[in-house]
Amino acid sequence: MLENRWLLPEGIEELLPPQATRLETLHRRLVDLYDSWGYELVMPPFIEYIESLLTGTGNDLDLQTFKLIDQLTGRLMGVRADMTPQVARIDAHRLKRDVPSRLCYLGTVLHTRPQAHGGTRSPVQVGAELYGHPGPESDIEVLQLMVETLRSVGLERIHLDLGHVGVFRALACRAGLSTELEGALFDALQRKAMPEIEALLATHDISAANAVMLKSLADLNGGGDVFGRARAVLAPAMAEVGPALDNLQRIAETVEGLADVEVHFDLAELRGYHYHTGAVFAAFVPGRGQAVAQGGRYDDIGRVFGRARPATGFSIDLTALLALVPEQPHVRTGIYAPWSDDTALACRVAALRKQGERVIQALPGQGGDAAAMGCDRQLLIEGGEWQVVPLGAK
Repeated sequence: MLENRWLLPEGIEELLPPQATRLETLHRRLVDLYDSWGYELVMPPFIEYIESLLTGTGNDLDLQTFKLIDQLTGRLMGVRADMTPQVARIDAHRLKRDVPSRLCYLGTVLHTRPQAHGGTRSPVQVGAELYGHPGPESDIEVLQLMVETLRSVGLERIHLDLGHVGVFRALACRAGLSTELEGALFDALQRKAMPEIEALLATHDISAANAVMLKSLADLNGGGDVFGRARAVLAPAMAEVGPALDNLQRIAETVEGLADVEVHFDLAELRGYHYHTGAVFAAFVPGRGQAVAQGGRYDDIGRVFGRARPATGFSIDLTALLALVPEQPHVRTGIYAPWSDDTALACRVAALRKQGERVIQALPGQGGDAAAMGCDRQLLIEGGEWQVVPLGAK
């Protein structure tokens, strides 16, 4: 097996030049974008005690989390599979602010299994979270920032899918669904499997009115007319589902006005159902079947850390996003400096680097010339001073 030592585990990747440079450039651009909106950067640890990572809404991440024993304490630890619970802990336990907090983050997460066939298990996750405001206005802000994130990297023709887990949750409660039936119906609704939905409702003791409303969720999707159709078919449960519909419609009024963005509503879209508490959303672009960004509201996420705060946010796999960004021709330029003990040369190299130039100094006995090292200029003595001249000049 010695010849295979270079192999990486399946789903674990590394970035080489120039992809690593592209990723870091994108990273800097997004952090600057988020800063311009007032979002402060945080850097949670790569590993934490499992109780912190999988507490509360983080429980859905259990199967995706690598676990190990801390050799110092004997306690169980986990490698983060999602950064949102970590950022919630920071907001609730470390910052303890009474005003809304806008936080952003970027870092590698690790999954036990890829989320899609052939996908990565080590995505680079970037995201933004807004804590401390319960209204639709904060959902609108993070949605707009998510769209701006995609636009800032050159993606166009963005398609937004919006839903609200409060509608299904209210109907399930009204119908008195058992945990098992709620889970099975949730799964069938995601697949729009109407025969399966009808069978589940028919084989359980559910009133005809409640069954009709639950079944109708599979068809309540489309454009803005969804809201009128929903209010008609869900009229008997309007006291329970009305607030969720009002909330989603308020968000819709703004996001439908975004230029070059197509908006689709789906009341059976329950992405992250056990994780989210309100509006949920995802962004798609042509040529990719999976969402490129997703998020939603997850109120009270910080309760287990001592402070229940309303929260909303989104996350993006930056490596997947990078693959969708048109790659610009990468022209490596730099200044080639010969090896020398000349103090004047050392001072000139230092000054050029301080000015932002890329200077590569030759090493004694090395192979390859200046061009092979990505340089288009060189330092030569002219008039007794080290001058930058085009490559090939004498």
